[in-house]
Amino acid sequence: MNFLTFKGGIHPPDSKSATASKAIESMPVPKEVIIPLHQHIGAPCKSLVKPKDEVKVGQIIGEPQGFVSAPVHATVSGTVKQVVKKQVGGGREAECVVIESDGHDEMHPDIQPYGPLEDMDENQIIEMVKNAGMVGMGGATFPTHVKLSPPPEKPIDTIIINGAECEPYLTADHRLMLEDPETLVLGLKIIMKSVRAEKGIIAIEANKPDAIDAVLNVIAEKDPIHVVALQTKYPQGAEKQLIDACTKRQVPSGGLPMEVGVVVNNVGSAYQIAQTYKTGLPLVERITTVTGSCITEPKNLKVKIGTPIKELVEACGGYSKTPGKIIFGGPMMGIAQDSDDYPVAKGTSGVLVFDEKEAVIPEPVNCIRCSKCIDSCPIHLMPLTISEYALADRMSDADRYNALDCIECGSCSYVCPSKRPLLHSIRVAKNSIMAEKQKQKK
Repeated sequence: MNFLTFKGGIHPPDSKSATASKAIESMPVPKEVIIPLHQHIGAPCKSLVKPKDEVKVGQIIGEPQGFVSAPVHATVSGTVKQVVKKQVGGGREAECVVIESDGHDEMHPDIQPYGPLEDMDENQIIEMVKNAGMVGMGGATFPTHVKLSPPPEKPIDTIIINGAECEPYLTADHRLMLEDPETLVLGLKIIMKSVRAEKGIIAIEANKPDAIDAVLNVIAEKDPIHVVALQTKYPQGAEKQLIDACTKRQVPSGGLPMEVGVVVNNVGSAYQIAQTYKTGLPLVERITTVTGSCITEPKNLKVKIGTPIKELVEACGGYSKTPGKIIFGGPMMGIAQDSDDYPVAKGTSGVLVFDEKEAVIPEPVNCIRCSKCIDSCPIHLMPLTISEYALADRMSDADRYNALDCIECGSCSYVCPSKRPLLHSIRVAKNSIMAEKQKQKK
């Protein structure tokens, strides 16, 4: 089997051994959940409940306020305690519904399995996905129904399921592929039908040979689905790099995968779509890897969305030493948190906890012009130049060097021997440029 890849990228230690062999464990129903009404890219939801309301699992509690939005559902049965603005991590604040669980985990009566797939048309599938509150569960959290609704002039012929899981430490997708490949393949078939795609690809990094075998074993010869093995490299799972590796198609600057006839979905998203089809249950729980040097017993946990992070840590035996840094997601693209009180959201693929030594950030020194950042950039940008313009507050020049094409993978910062704040400054530039463009539009 040939190992596919793209030009650029880096090879950080994968650090997956602590959880790669750990079967997924279901956490007990939490006593209380904090459910943000903004867990997706796009418009936040409007609360449909108020304090003292009784709710059931799967009941809609947050109504979308635009096409690029996704409904939010109760993840436990019980009583609404509060609808209040709270910090939800990463410096963000969102309106949240706080629900006190009654411990019964009682389903809402509207939760019913869907009928035979052959009887469902494309619009019905997309409506199912939309009503389930599906978003990209790899961390991007883009509403899935929007991805599956390309304009007629941009037909989709290929669906790629991203099983790369190239971020170090994370193993949730790996375990899903190993433990329930049948449901994953069903999810891909449902997605293919929703956009009339003729070809399906499940792309898995070569460091997961057991997952490759597990998925291959459940694909029938007649199925228009292929498994491809990818070189183990970061950021192999980034959308544009995955499309390049699997199809040799190049998504244009500023464009979306639909421009080249492709839709990419994460393993967790495809799995959840199939689960929703089989049970009717919307997105109310997810698999999250909890690991790092401060975790006593690292695990892959199936958790209710809205569960406070500290409860996940307790389910893993608590902290083995004083935490120095807590990260939502992986170490490369994840966001550091200042508290373990924040809740699990739809995009929380991992919770990493490192000790104080590992949390030390080295002081930057002058650039030595080694060009390692350029060689590693998977988008073929000039990270140092963009960073220097950003630090000099010359945002129009940063824009001229295509700062907005940066996928924020952090490869440049990782390889920089001078420890320049490349990713951080480019991210600042992107935010400034986008704000200025929005201002000009208005």
